[in-house]
Amino acid sequence: MADLAAARENMVESQVRTADVTDIRIHDAMRGLPREQFMPAAKSYLAYADIEVEYAPGRWLLKPRDVAKLLQALRPMPGERALAIAAPYAAAALEALGLSVSLAQGEDLAQIPPGEFDLIVCEGAVGRAPAAWSAALAPGGRLGVVERDGPVGRACLYLRAEDGIGRRELFDSTPPVLAGLEAQHGFAF
Repeated sequence: MADLAAARENMVESQVRTADVTDIRIHDAMRGLPREQFMPAAKSYLAYADIEVEYAPGRWLLKPRDVAKLLQALRPMPGERALAIAAPYAAAALEALGLSVSLAQGEDLAQIPPGEFDLIVCEGAVGRAPAAWSAALAPGGRLGVVERDGPVGRACLYLRAEDGIGRRELFDSTPPVLAGLEAQHGFAF
């Protein structure tokens, strides 16, 4: 049996820290989370690999590097309310950082209940973040998601301000697109 604690430490040192993730709180949270517990036992050997891992049909954990970079961009603070969409590992990391976390895992992920979340994160790509997700943000709230319409996606940060929603692209990422959240193409002149 592999030494998973050593693999977890190696993941943080070689995949997370080298990707300019400088928030030590995120390092510590990831060091303390047995990532193998978020996937089927038959795939536990993939827990610390630099790949997306399918943990349930049509659901993937982001690469360790990508989830860490996304969490750092969201700047989570203890006491904030967070929603993790198809993101059990990110949810556990946020809880370790002192946030109150709700997990959305249902079939229709585009229709999340309205709320006043300070932070929303999604593991898995979408064609474009559904409007319901940004509508669920409190003032000053942040949404982190990978938007993908082709071979490579872009991790994006949305921010709710008093005058509307801002969007910024962060880094390239290639997780599979979640079923039902693919890009919608139509005819245009």
